[in-house]
Amino acid sequence: MTSFALARSKLTARAVGVEGEILLESDAAFQQPRGLIDLAASSPFLPAYSVTGGYPGLRASLPRDYIRTIVEVLAGPISEAFSLGRIRPLKAEGAFSIVTLPDDALSAVQRAPHVDSTNSYQFAILHYLCGEAFGGTTFFRHRATGFETLSEDRLPRYKASRASEGAASGYVDTGAPWFEQTARVSAGFNRLVAYRSCVLHSGYVPASSVLSPDPRMGRLTANVFVTFAADD
Repeated sequence: MTSFALARSKLTARAVGVEGEILLESDAAFQQPRGLIDLAASSPFLPAYSVTGGYPGLRASLPRDYIRTIVEVLAGPISEAFSLGRIRPLKAEGAFSIVTLPDDALSAVQRAPHVDSTNSYQFAILHYLCGEAFGGTTFFRHRATGFETLSEDRLPRYKASRASEGAASGYVDTGAPWFEQTARVSAGFNRLVAYRSCVLHSGYVPASSVLSPDPRMGRLTANVFVTFAADD
């Protein structure tokens, strides 16, 4: 039976970019992370992408106990780091994810930074189950607008500006010339990072030649998205 107990590792918070968005990180998140790889290896993965975009690889269901544990443990640190006050989780979902698409198979949407939501109370919790050779996650500022996060109010201006711009030739690196890198978190086995889903970001994949659909060999992560509400 797989244990989903988190390790008593230090969580660090750092502000990045002009907007000072917080990245909450741990370099040793779970006590028995290799059990998660065993679970992933026995799970049925399906493509998560289409011709127009989506996650550039495969996904499988995460155990509900894992999602519940990570949300319960991180709710307090997230509240403190992001100055949210008393909060409660409204919705949480997640998946094992493996990047598999080669550079030349990516759609335009997959070759540019993105946000997962414009809701400032939704958070992405990313748990790396692979090594540093698989890249990491990069965060960006859109040069033309100066935006590092997107809201419903900002979307019209952002979309109008992006309509005349392009995308990278493969996976996003520095984002130039349309975006500027504000921070990068390197992949590292059992490393965890949490950030608002409205922050512009992209997976950093330095070489698609290292990608594999095998959970034991590929760019495996556990991804959780949790939406909080103020608990009055």
